[in-house]
Amino acid sequence: MTPSTLQIPELIKTLRKRMNLSQEKFAARLGVSFQTINRWECGRATPSQMAIKLIELQLRQMGKQGADLLEAYFKE
Repeated sequence: MTPSTLQIPELIKTLRKRMNLSQEKFAARLGVSFQTINRWECGRATPSQMAIKLIELQLRQMGKQGADLLEAYFKE
């Protein structure tokens, strides 16, 4: 399962803050622009399926620190 459109802004913001990254640095990790991250966090745009997969991968790589977000947003 993937996060709903309403959940995406909170997921992006929470993940970015847990990783202690600015919007610019988080954007670089995902291969998108700073403006794209800003639009996702503000709910003005939604990530592509490819971007959602990259976000899920970031969470998985975080181990225990990302486990609760995986459970909350990517339940199977």
